[in-house]
Amino acid sequence: MSIFTTASPDETTAIGQTLAGKLPHGSTIALRGALGAGKTCFTRGLVVGWGGSDMATSPTFTLVHEYSTQRGPVFHLDLYRADTAEEIWTAAYDELNTSNGLVILEWADRFPELVPAEAIHVDITDIGKGKRRITITP
Repeated sequence: MSIFTTASPDETTAIGQTLAGKLPHGSTIALRGALGAGKTCFTRGLVVGWGGSDMATSPTFTLVHEYSTQRGPVFHLDLYRADTAEEIWTAAYDELNTSNGLVILEWADRFPELVPAEAIHVDITDIGKGKRRITITP
């Protein structure tokens, strides 16, 4: 387990970028945290760390965004508005089962049955005064 404290969105993004450099193809990141905690900022870092140039945004209304990167596709799923795990499986089965890319699940705690056992869990907590605690559990 690794624990970091960040004091800005850029620092949160940088932690994601550092983690991305250590991730093999087929990895899944399970992001958890309250609304506004910094999950999308962390995701931006993961995309950049995989060699992507697109600015990651929350896929809240589309379920999944795909980013092309130098290392392969990054699939960013936001489970916040989903009603059932079956709905997510139906809409994003291929993305969830990729072995050549990176899968990022925002609001992973809503549907733990979608999170593979080998996923890396990232918990982001607002600790006040613009600071975040980021706990990464392999």
